[in-house]
Amino acid sequence: MAIGVFDSGVGGLSVHHRLVERFPQADFVYLADQANTPYGGRPGEEIVDLTRAGCERLFAEGCDVVVLACNTASGIALRRLQQTWLPGCRKTLGRPVNVLGIIVPTIEAATGLPWEHEAERRGDKVEKLDVLAVFSTPATAASRVYEIEIDKRRQDVAVFSQACPDLAGMIEAGAPRADLAAAVQGHVAAITRRIGRAPDRAILGCTHYEIVADLFGAALPAGTPVIHQPQATADALAGYFERHPEFAIGSGGGRRFLTTGRPGAQSSLVEAFWGGPLSFERA
Repeated sequence: MAIGVFDSGVGGLSVHHRLVERFPQADFVYLADQANTPYGGRPGEEIVDLTRAGCERLFAEGCDVVVLACNTASGIALRRLQQTWLPGCRKTLGRPVNVLGIIVPTIEAATGLPWEHEAERRGDKVEKLDVLAVFSTPATAASRVYEIEIDKRRQDVAVFSQACPDLAGMIEAGAPRADLAAAVQGHVAAITRRIGRAPDRAILGCTHYEIVADLFGAALPAGTPVIHQPQATADALAGYFERHPEFAIGSGGGRRFLTTGRPGAQSSLVEAFWGGPLSFERA
């Protein structure tokens, strides 16, 4: 069996890369829905349908657990799939399968608290707010998932989301670094104006953005802590497998890369991030 990693495009490779480092013996199948990328501007029902189709394909490829390495899919589709689709899917397949997201681990990393924790509401005035900037796709920003879930757990953290239209698409297309740097600087400047000062911390709330994490680091004030989703996801998945030994993750170190889009080599930007040539099979 194997671990499946799903994203609308190549951004999920940032999560996949860290998972491979954490589980080098495991078998992995990566699926990029490049025929429909990006997901950030699509209607919610369409995102649910596309995400379900991707999970079905990965289950058919022998994956027991699928990680949605996409904030938009995790925020819009995951709960629906877990509640209304997965129970019937398990019966049909006749084996334990699950779909996990990356938002829960990210919020746990941002708050320092387990997902099950909810803060007791008190009327005490918060002396000092920790201002957290979340850079994301328009769909993730519109869902307000980070604002809602972090507020449930930490009243001393103020979350500001900055939608970054077209940035994931630029990364997917391998845009020149100068153009990417200008776009990132514009989004950092925009959220700084809205807050009235620079954020204390930041979340790169789209896995594509990890590919240009250095550009965000350069645009933010020096030393601004950045919460990286790939590391948070790898840590959370290791704990999940310890609690759920019924899931087989393989032991042959297999690596397959599938795409609904154009098979073959990817952009030089993606290959530079990956550390070598990367070729996709047609899904």
